[in-house]
Amino acid sequence: MLSLPERVTVVEVGPRDGLQSLDHRLDTARKVAMIERLADAGLPVIEVTSFAHPRAVPNLDDAEAVLARVRRRPGTVYRALVPNKRGALRAVATDVDELLGLMTVSEAYLARNQRMSLDEAIAAAGECLRVAEAAGRRFLMAVGMAMYCPYEGVIAPERALECVARLRNLGIRRFYLAASSGMETPIQVGTLFRMARDRFADCEFGFHVHERMGLAPASLMAALDAGATSVEGSICGIGGGIAFPGGTGAVGNLPTEDIVSFLDACGVETGLDPGAVLAAARDVAALAGVTMTSRAAVVGTRADFLRLGAKVDRQ
Repeated sequence: MLSLPERVTVVEVGPRDGLQSLDHRLDTARKVAMIERLADAGLPVIEVTSFAHPRAVPNLDDAEAVLARVRRRPGTVYRALVPNKRGALRAVATDVDELLGLMTVSEAYLARNQRMSLDEAIAAAGECLRVAEAAGRRFLMAVGMAMYCPYEGVIAPERALECVARLRNLGIRRFYLAASSGMETPIQVGTLFRMARDRFADCEFGFHVHERMGLAPASLMAALDAGATSVEGSICGIGGGIAFPGGTGAVGNLPTEDIVSFLDACGVETGLDPGAVLAAARDVAALAGVTMTSRAAVVGTRADFLRLGAKVDRQ
């Protein structure tokens, strides 16, 4: 029998993970409008930008300007990705609330995406943590390609947990484990999260999920059953990766509107209204110039079905 948490935090990563690999660039004003619309929909944590070098992520070369212009919603956490110490120093010079470090378990992907060795990436994470702590900002660590990599195949859970152990030894206690390729199975996901929960009881683990094989909802369920306390999605499913075979954005994030609808149907509290998040997704799609393909957009929510049923009854 599944054991689901009563409440889960839904984290929105579209303005960063989504826009970084979009095939067209949004100007600063539209990025700000996108972030503000997501905050107005009630998303509690929004990953707003990245402080990677502009040559590496040209779509997000206006990080400081975005943070300076965005209207803050009380209670919303505004997060930014920091791939190295230089990025962390840029981030803490703004009023961003939370810094996100990044590494991948797959060394083949790490070399392509961050041009670092595993040892270098772990050392960089420690430097970013120290910058965040000195500035009084919260810090968490993304552990990507934690289960499957398009260059290496299946990633043994022991490899991912060894990375977590090394990062924990540096003082990091908040993580998300990423199913970065969309090729992970629910069995892999559940196994890794259960092992992480059992081995690192003093740490917090969230789930970053991608969709490619139709397994993402089942993987999300497996992660929650095994102890994940948060889940990350991208509004409209935009983005998904830079260093993938076949070009940027080849793998889609799981749409936030589908995550919220799914959790609502399962009786898991998120503090979000599925209809309000879907309405925000429609507005973001227009702002970003993308086509909505989420199930919530194409099929509708449970509430939409009830309204259709009511119309039939009246006819």
